[in-house]
Amino acid sequence: MSSLNDVWEAAAGNPFQPAVSKDSQVLVGFSLLLTALLLTGLFGLNRSFKSIPLLGLPASLALGFGAVYTICAVGVYV
Repeated sequence: MSSLNDVWEAAAGNPFQPAVSKDSQVLVGFSLLLTALLLTGLFGLNRSFKSIPLLGLPASLALGFGAVYTICAVGVYV
């Protein structure tokens, strides 16, 4: 079993590279929030059982991820 110091030293050679760069977090965040607003509006106009997985679920996910990306883009890390 390796010690914590060994794991720390092994991780020092490859720094973390995020999937979305810091420069594009604003664009990604606001795009997701705009998509969520659009999907939420469509879901409100078409309230059927079929529209829950087609519109409601993607709207919820876009709102959640868009809020996190926007918050991180302005410098508040959660």
